Amino acid sequence: MSDKHLFEYALIRIVPRVEREEFVNVGVVVCCKKKDWIACKIYLPEAKLLALDPEVDLETITCYLESFEKICRGEKMGNPIALQDAASRFRWLTAMRSSMLQTSRPHTGLTADLEGTLENLFAEYVA
Repeated sequence: MSDKHLFEYALIRIVPRVEREEFVNVGVVVCCKKKDWIACKIYLPEAKLLALDPEVDLETITCYLESFEKICRGEKMGNPIALQDAASRFRWLTAMRSSMLQTSRPHTGLTADLEGTLENLFAEYVA
């Protein structure tokens, strides 16, 4: 029997007009501190965002999401957060914000397959 690991996850959301508090789930970020593992999966449903706000700046949102992914992967891009361990990056990425790019509160679970769990959560909440 394989070992199960405690993991945390949060949904990644785009809030085109923060004052209206309407959002679209665009991804999932999963972290396992014990494994020093973090990964995210993102999909930008442009039509849904345009339905909420026909003037939404898709180019800016795409930039925000690309930065999120780079920090998650730990890419050295001049951002000191990207150089921290997986759990610290997860905490920074999931900190409460009042911006177009937000995450849900973190949730926990147990899994023996982190990659599979990421895919399952993405399929359930985003795709």
